[in-house]
Amino acid sequence: MVQILDIMEKALEGKPMSETDYQLRLFAPKVAEKVKEHRIKWDPEIPIPSDNSLADELFEAGLELLVDVGAYCTDTGRVISYTEEEIRRSLKEAPSKLHFGEGRDRKKLVARTPEDKTPPWCLLGAGGGPCSSDRSFLTLVEGYAEIPETNAITTPAITRVGGMRVRPASPLEVLAAQRNAVLAREACNRVGREGIPIMNSLATAESDIAFAAALQPRFGMRRSDGYMICCMDPMKVDFARLNKVAVALSMGGAIGMCFGPMLGGYAGGPEGTAVSNVAHHMMGVLTYQSSWLLPFTIHLKYVASSSRDMLWVISSMGQAISRNTHLLSLNLNYTTAGPCTPMCLYETSASVMAAVVSGLSIESLGVATNKHEDRTTPVEPRISAEVAHAVAGMKRSDANELAKKLLAKYESKLSSPPLGKGLYECWDADGREPSKDYKAVIRQYKKGMADMGLELKPEL
Repeated sequence: MVQILDIMEKALEGKPMSETDYQLRLFAPKVAEKVKEHRIKWDPEIPIPSDNSLADELFEAGLELLVDVGAYCTDTGRVISYTEEEIRRSLKEAPSKLHFGEGRDRKKLVARTPEDKTPPWCLLGAGGGPCSSDRSFLTLVEGYAEIPETNAITTPAITRVGGMRVRPASPLEVLAAQRNAVLAREACNRVGREGIPIMNSLATAESDIAFAAALQPRFGMRRSDGYMICCMDPMKVDFARLNKVAVALSMGGAIGMCFGPMLGGYAGGPEGTAVSNVAHHMMGVLTYQSSWLLPFTIHLKYVASSSRDMLWVISSMGQAISRNTHLLSLNLNYTTAGPCTPMCLYETSASVMAAVVSGLSIESLGVATNKHEDRTTPVEPRISAEVAHAVAGMKRSDANELAKKLLAKYESKLSSPPLGKGLYECWDADGREPSKDYKAVIRQYKKGMADMGLELKPEL
């Protein structure tokens, strides 16, 4: 089994190469080569494929890609290489189930397969979206914790401390990360979900020093939480991230590597992006010592995961992983539209469905490309969870037809989506419920979903 010391040895003694050469002269050409060799092709008319042979070819292409290019350490300028035997052994030894949380909120995350009736794990919240104040943070996390299907929380990221904007790797980031941990636990306690796990650990902690400073029980972090560490694209790591790995391992926590290969980036189009996603899963188990994985692939143009080609990437790579491994993978979806718009809810429904019927669980979600402060509410993750549970067990062919109907609702508006409204314009913090306007939008959306053949809960 490859351990953190083995990773360091490979990072220090691997083949020397410049970062540019790794990205443009090794990684990108090899992805194109694997796509051609395995005859991987996406069909725009099939956003959610049912072709098992396609999924299996994608898996083999991703494995071969990792053998050929390895990972890259930016601090040493060397390639971290893995043999096929090391990769296959790591996949075999990876956990097929994990427990998170405490007390009555302690639940089991399990591996799923395509068309699986097992309800997906629902990691719900802001996906690390920016949050301007303690009040907004508490409002959001309270709302997430009250969603019946919530298995774990993904918190927002605090952007200000003492009125000052957080600066990376500064005392402000350390203080914000500690505050992130304290407030998240407080919000869950307020609504009676004391044991619920926080699986993006410290959304505010980008640097290793802030991560280590806040990842302590006295700030509310527990071994039963999830310790998320983000990978650099494509398949890169640095000492700061490996420092996070070492700290998380010392805490005894389950590390989840998040990664977001950009469709239209180094891996090229949807076919190459799907291959890259599969390889990133395997690289995460080895390089980041991950027990669970979190892909969040987004479109270079739309900065979202709801376009037709993105649905294919989510579905095809999900099937490749869930058919050929028992890895625990949760797809994070992004929308272009903002809160209090039907488009936002239709977008998230499409990408959630693509993931769930393909054997993945979900993290939900980044709203309005996840870059606007306080431009998210507890409604969107609640809808995501309702859809995720409703489509569990659905045939991929049926999901494909529903996906095409959903795309017809929003596809033409992806380039100029509505921004929607801010948190307190569409959420009643005291009543902990949507505003009158948002309730009307939800009714309109649910009627639209019923007309397309998917019945959701009658009341929010």
